[in-house]
Amino acid sequence: MRMRVRTGLKRVLPLPRSLLGRSLLIILLPLVLLQAVAFTVFYGSYLDVTSRRLAFAIAGEVSQAIELMHRFPGKENRDWILFSALHRLEVPMTFAPGEQIAARPWINQLGPMDDDLAAALEDKVHRPYTMDWTSDPRNVDIHVQLPDGVLKVQAPRKRLYTSTLYLFVLWLAGSALLLFSIAALFMRNQVRAIRRLAGAAEAFGMGRDRGAIKLEGASEVRQAAAAFNRMQARISRFLTQRTEMLAGVSHDLRTPLTRLRLALAMLPPTPGLKQDVADMTGDVEEMDRMIGAYLSFARGEGLEQARPVDLSAMLRDVAAGARRAGADVTLNAPNGLEVLLRPDALRRAMTNLVDNARRHARRIALSAQPNERNVEVLVDDDGPGIPPDRRESVFRPFETGGGGTGLGLTIARDIVRAHGGDILLESSAMGGLRARIRLPL
Repeated sequence: MRMRVRTGLKRVLPLPRSLLGRSLLIILLPLVLLQAVAFTVFYGSYLDVTSRRLAFAIAGEVSQAIELMHRFPGKENRDWILFSALHRLEVPMTFAPGEQIAARPWINQLGPMDDDLAAALEDKVHRPYTMDWTSDPRNVDIHVQLPDGVLKVQAPRKRLYTSTLYLFVLWLAGSALLLFSIAALFMRNQVRAIRRLAGAAEAFGMGRDRGAIKLEGASEVRQAAAAFNRMQARISRFLTQRTEMLAGVSHDLRTPLTRLRLALAMLPPTPGLKQDVADMTGDVEEMDRMIGAYLSFARGEGLEQARPVDLSAMLRDVAAGARRAGADVTLNAPNGLEVLLRPDALRRAMTNLVDNARRHARRIALSAQPNERNVEVLVDDDGPGIPPDRRESVFRPFETGGGGTGLGLTIARDIVRAHGGDILLESSAMGGLRARIRLPL
C-alpha cells in the first residue's frame, strides 16, 4: 500500500533527480505553504473586512444623494446636492435626465472589491445599477437608474481598496524570491563539493589519478572527502607494492626458465634428442608466455596514467601487427579520434582481442565509431563464433575457448573496465564473433 501511495505521489509531483533540486524543493515547499497561509489569513480577515467597509461607505453616500434628490426635488436642489457630493464627499456625481442605463458585461477584479461593492449597492440603493471597472483607471463608473434619469457616479478607486494589498503581495513574492535565491546560492556551494567528490571517485575508478581533492563544504562532506583521500592513498600504495612484488616474482620465475632454455640449447643435436628438445623448448616458451600473461592480468597496468591518445593510430598499429602475423585484417576508423586512455594497457587489450580472433578466423574487421558519450570499437571475424550461453563464461580466468592460456579476454575486459567501459560479445555480420568495446569519451 505504501509503495502504491509513493508511486502515485511521484506521478502527480515528479521529484527532481539532482540533490540540488531536491534540497531546494525541501526549502521551497514550506516557504510557499507559509506564504499561502499568511496571504489567506490576510485576505480572509483584514482585506475582506476593509473592502466591505469601504464599499458600504461609497454605497451609503450614493444612497444618501439619491434620498436627498428624492426629498428635495427641483433642479437647484439637485445641483446643490451634486455639488456637495463633489466638494464635501469627493465623489463626482452627474445626472442625465431621461436616459436609461445600458447593460454592460461585469468583469471580475482581483480581490473582493467588486463583489463587496455590488453587495453594498444592492443593500443600500435598491435600484437598478451598472458598474464599470475597466473604462477609467482612476474611478469606477456607477450608473443608477432613477425614475426621471440616470445618476452617474465616479467612485474613486482609492476609496474602494487599500494600497497595502499590493505592498503585501509584493512583500510575499519578494521575500520568497530573496530567501529562495539565498538558499539556492548556499545549496549550490554545498552540492559543488559533493559533485567534485563524485567526479574524483569516477576518475580514480577509471585510472585517472587527479591527486587528493580539496576539503570543502559541510563537515560531513569534508569527512567523506578526507576518507576518499585516505582510501586513494592506500590503494595507490597497495598498487605500487603489488607491482614491485610482481616484478620480483617475474624475475624469480623467469630465471630458472632462462637456465632451462640455455640447457636445452646446449644439448647435442643428436637425431634421437632433436624432437624431444624441440618439444621441451616449446613447453618452456609456453610457460614463459603463461607467466607473462598472468603477471599482466594481476598487474592490470594500474600504474600507467591516462592521457589523450589517437585511438585510430593505435588501431592501425594493432592491425599492422596482426597482418605481420599472417592475419587478413581490414580497418575502418575516422582519423584523429582522440580519447583519454592508458595507451599501453588498451593496446594490450586490443591486441588480445585481435589475436583471439586470429586464432579462430581467416578474416578480421576492425572499426571504430564515436557518438555523444562514448566510442565503440568493433572486432568482427568469420570464425565459428561462441554460443550465446558461453559468451560470458569465456571472460573468466583460465576459461579457454580453444587455444591460448585463457587469460586474453579476461585481461582485455579488466583493462577496458578500468577505463570505465566494457566489452560485450555478439554475433557478427561476417558469420563469426563480434567483440563490442565501449570506451567513454
